[in-house]
Amino acid sequence: MQLILVGTLSFALPRLSAPVVFALFFGYAALTGFTLSGIFIYYDVADLSMAFISAAALFLTMSLVGMFTKADLTKLGTYLFIGLIGIIIAMVINIFLRSSMMDLIISIIGVIIFTGLTAHDTQKLVKMSRDPRIQGSEGSLLTKLSIMGALALYLDFLNLFLFLLRIFGRNN
Repeated sequence: MQLILVGTLSFALPRLSAPVVFALFFGYAALTGFTLSGIFIYYDVADLSMAFISAAALFLTMSLVGMFTKADLTKLGTYLFIGLIGIIIAMVINIFLRSSMMDLIISIIGVIIFTGLTAHDTQKLVKMSRDPRIQGSEGSLLTKLSIMGALALYLDFLNLFLFLLRIFGRNN
């Protein structure tokens, strides 16, 4: 269901009204929160806390890097997306292999990828906010682009947290 909501947001964005995009985003966030509430059964509070604090610190740091760096992170984003596809494939393979070492490697690479994507997505949003074509656009387009930016950063944080949780909670 969550993939359907994200897919709908991504591919049908031009055809959807701003209130529908807003509702789909919050529906996705609520559904994700409900789905992830089960992690409190599997992981202890210390692991959850460490993963959350680490994810928040990394996210904040990389968002600041994305906001203030003069380097263009566009090309880096392409490589990170390719890496993301690679770890998804590795995760599917590891479902059958059940290798704890491969799981650790995937988690570390996932943290690296989503740390980089946080800086990339933040820089992309900053550039978009300064683009005169977007600043002068109608309110509906601006709202939809803002929601898509929020979704990208939400997914970056969520995945960063989940990969860190897999590292911190390895004993469970």
